[in-house]
Amino acid sequence: MSGHSKWSQIKRQKGIKDKARGTLFSKISRIITLAVIEGGGIVNPENNIRLRLAVEKAKSSNMPKENIQRAIEKGVGPNKEDLREIIYEGFGPFGVKFIIVTATSNSNRTLTDIRHVMERNGGKLGVQGSTGYFFKKCGLIIIDKNKAPENEIFAFAEKNEAFDIDQDSQSYLIYIPYENLGHVKQHLGSIEASSSELDYLPVSYVAINDKDDATKVLTLFEALEQLEDVQKVFANFNIPEEFMQ
Repeated sequence: MSGHSKWSQIKRQKGIKDKARGTLFSKISRIITLAVIEGGGIVNPENNIRLRLAVEKAKSSNMPKENIQRAIEKGVGPNKEDLREIIYEGFGPFGVKFIIVTATSNSNRTLTDIRHVMERNGGKLGVQGSTGYFFKKCGLIIIDKNKAPENEIFAFAEKNEAFDIDQDSQSYLIYIPYENLGHVKQHLGSIEASSSELDYLPVSYVAINDKDDATKVLTLFEALEQLEDVQKVFANFNIPEEFMQ
């Protein structure tokens, strides 16, 4: 399993700590509201793929129904939030490339915050297109190994035209073409996916084999994730698992 994918799994497992602080729910609420806004005000998840994925993420994170409904309502009507998605690109220490997905109502503030965090941690913000070609925009389906037999999981992957499958001791990570995300549900059958979401999969990696160097890269990654407007961070590092604990 690549270091990048392993770190993503570790971050998911740490998500329960974010819940205690309310951070995770706040970020998911923004994803839901933004999905409604960018979906033209469609509030039915069955008719708004992006909203459906956001609601599924909220439910898998045990977000209360009333929170989900409030987030949906913020995306419509005269009092809807002025949110928009902006994707930033940048460079971290040792040439690691970053993609930073945000949902913001104040792009100047977001840009300033990201630039400050990047420069404080040995990185720098890039221009649009400077790092994007190091990643493949795709869908990521995560399935717990104890939820379905291996042959069913691989059959599901084939139906969704998966181009890569990764795994750790607990889960399969199935990467599919982005445009197929909306059809995942109809191919699951009896399989239960723990997550279906947008991902930027690195097409090449920067190997970080020194513990102190790894700490610098991961510190930047976490600092970006903690920013209020940042929804997801992707980076093309490959760090040994023992340096991530």
